[in-house]
Amino acid sequence: MDGISFAPLTAENFTPRSLDKFIRRQHVTQCWRRVHRALELRPVEYIEDWSLEERRDMAAQVLDAITGGGAAFGAFAQGEAAGFAALSGRRLGSRGQYADLLLFYVSEPFRGRGIGGALFRMACAAAREMGAEKLYISAHSAAEVMAAYWALGCVEAEEADPRHAAEEPCDVQMEFRL
Repeated sequence: MDGISFAPLTAENFTPRSLDKFIRRQHVTQCWRRVHRALELRPVEYIEDWSLEERRDMAAQVLDAITGGGAAFGAFAQGEAAGFAALSGRRLGSRGQYADLLLFYVSEPFRGRGIGGALFRMACAAAREMGAEKLYISAHSAAEVMAAYWALGCVEAEEADPRHAAEEPCDVQMEFRL
């Protein structure tokens, strides 16, 4: 990961404009869908991308996580955001056992370099420090995204969070034991 630096995000090193050059673009061709209680890979094609307004909304969500008792981490290349992860300050699950991985993205030019894995490990360490037993992930169901989560060791969540499941019904509700 030459030229990539990592840091906890704060209101001092992350601003509402920090994601202005972030490239969310993803050409999705297959997604996992629940069919009769099992996951099946189905052809679904679209391009996921963020406008400037959406990138600024994401930056605001990162800042909300930081100020709301959560934590956030960033990867930077030449001063620009190459990836980020944010944990909500809110706990999930029947016993509050889950820390919520609210946001987790790597900019298109930086994917496949281990940046996501490094950010994921930073988020896991912070979740452990918060006293969580597991990390909760409402995962985008695209084949590539799911492959990345499975490679990190994530599995389907024992308890699906009703709010996440309702907001993103096509997401796969996952967890990672800390």
